[in-house]
Amino acid sequence: MFENLQDKLDKAIRTLKGSGRITDVNVASTVKEIRRALMDADVNYKVAKDITDQIRDEAMGQKIMIAVEPGQMLVKIVQDKLTELMGGAAEGINLKGDPAVVLVAGLQGSGKTTFTGKLANLLKRSGRNVLLVACDIYRPAAIEQLKVLGEQVGVEVYSEPESKNAVQIAQNALAYAKKNNKKIVIVDTAGRLAVDEVMMQEVENLKKALNPSETLFVVDAMTGQDAVNTAKTFNDRLNFDGVVLTKLDGDTRGGAAISIRHVVEKPIKYISTGEKMDALDQFYPDRMASRILGMGDVISLVEKAQQAFDEDEARRISKQIRQNQFNFEDFQSQLQQIKKMGNIKDLMGMIPGMGKMVKDLEVDNDSFKPIEAMIGSMTPKERQHPDLIDANRKRRIASGSGTSLQQVNNLMKQFDDMRKMMKQMNKMQDGKMRLPGGLARR
Repeated sequence: MFENLQDKLDKAIRTLKGSGRITDVNVASTVKEIRRALMDADVNYKVAKDITDQIRDEAMGQKIMIAVEPGQMLVKIVQDKLTELMGGAAEGINLKGDPAVVLVAGLQGSGKTTFTGKLANLLKRSGRNVLLVACDIYRPAAIEQLKVLGEQVGVEVYSEPESKNAVQIAQNALAYAKKNNKKIVIVDTAGRLAVDEVMMQEVENLKKALNPSETLFVVDAMTGQDAVNTAKTFNDRLNFDGVVLTKLDGDTRGGAAISIRHVVEKPIKYISTGEKMDALDQFYPDRMASRILGMGDVISLVEKAQQAFDEDEARRISKQIRQNQFNFEDFQSQLQQIKKMGNIKDLMGMIPGMGKMVKDLEVDNDSFKPIEAMIGSMTPKERQHPDLIDANRKRRIASGSGTSLQQVNNLMKQFDDMRKMMKQMNKMQDGKMRLPGGLARR
């Protein structure tokens, strides 16, 4: 996400690096490149001009401290302005009411129904009793799609396949929710290929009948400025509460994410970056600004790890490491939990400095498949006691996993190196690490 913009902003700011001071000339040149980078990323021209004018004025008003280079100062200014442009602070979803009603609107193909399932999954994981409501009565298989998603995340779906009255379906669903102690009702509405009067009137009628605590507009980030224009049209009629950007993993430009808040004056509340039901994140403008500038997003990475890792399993493996008994079963367990966190390349991009390093690499969760196949071809005893694996066993593992003997040897070497490192860490923690001259570390 944002790869092209990240590259161009980096090149623009690099023109100031090495300069001893900020001048009218070098700032003007850099700001011009930043504006071009934003417009190439499909940011609205007026938005791009406004933000770069602010960057220029603030840069010229700065006194450069001895410890801070002009390039570093400009990065900070650009980061602050991008954060401000995208909303400043994160805004959560409003879930007032009993039940709370969330109305989801958007064009057909924007990922609206999939988002509805993801939101239900997110809210269910936080302990809420959720009901999904199928009010898309026009698109073939829309009701069935929502039922499949509901089954995937373990959330009930209310539908009336024979009815052609979306408002009546929603009102009946609300009565059902109250009767069955559902605390949150998420209503999936009909979309069209383009904005039309029938769709707008129907969603207006739904909002009036349900009086939702939250109305969310779902937009495909890959449509760029069209997404911003569509959001404005919807907002003029619907006055929604927030925006959801989907398919952000497929958009290397990112102009919609940057300019939609400024144009529509409504916060981006969620971003969706994949097809899996857990690929939904709350939107944090400051974290996104850091990622756009290649500075990583460690906080989001830690949060993803906390959600994915099982505490009991983590304690068990920690004990194995402390006792120098870490084995292939433990390693396999760790791989499974890492995969739950999301796309590996995106996760690596959250680590400061790693974004550029992995930009051109093909890194995804399929990269683990050969390793998993090799571990799966080991016997339970071999997984528990890796030292048993000799040359004959390696050949059998390679044959059984469809890999080469060299790949098995590489895995064994990397695993052995990992265990040695863990052993060294244990020694340091136990105060047994020896320093030169016979001094013990305490």
